[in-house]
Amino acid sequence: MTRYAVIDFETNGLMPDQGGRALEVAAVLVQDHQIVDTWQSLMNPGVRVPGFITSLTGITPMMIRGAPAPERVMAEVAEFVGDATLVAHNASFDRKFWQHELSRIDRPHQHDFLCTVLIARRLYPWSINHKLVTLVDLHNIPVDGRHHRALADASMTAHLFLRMQTDLAALYQGAESNPSFLSQYQKNIKAQLKSVPEPA
Repeated sequence: MTRYAVIDFETNGLMPDQGGRALEVAAVLVQDHQIVDTWQSLMNPGVRVPGFITSLTGITPMMIRGAPAPERVMAEVAEFVGDATLVAHNASFDRKFWQHELSRIDRPHQHDFLCTVLIARRLYPWSINHKLVTLVDLHNIPVDGRHHRALADASMTAHLFLRMQTDLAALYQGAESNPSFLSQYQKNIKAQLKSVPEPA
């Protein structure tokens, strides 16, 4: 029984090795082709929240000042996720912060990651772009909350991932539930893969 945890971080910068820290993290558990649980928390890493981050996310310095410490938050989300395969939209970004924040508390952090951007580029090559907002609109996925908040983005990504599994099932007869297949699909050359036909 494969479990996936769709995660999303909101941060104060783009790169952990350049001082970027996580301000919020959310995880949405997917199992048996349905969402079964969710988890979310702000965290206070003791860093400045730039004005443009507040404008983008709605996360204010006051909200962060009242949030729990990263050590507690990351320990809790790691317990929540367990050994699930991780999924994220633009996973290279979230993987960096996942690894960085967990390494700070000496927790194991070498999880396998699936990337819904990479899968979408192969599954929907005709889409005008593969941003989350575009794909959510393309598939009429409900927007529950504000874009660029961790739980809202993780929830939308989870619904997108479920739609991808459905579309892959139609193309590959069941392989969509296999993390190894999905990992290989997101890496393969587009011309070698089946994709969803462009809508008429």
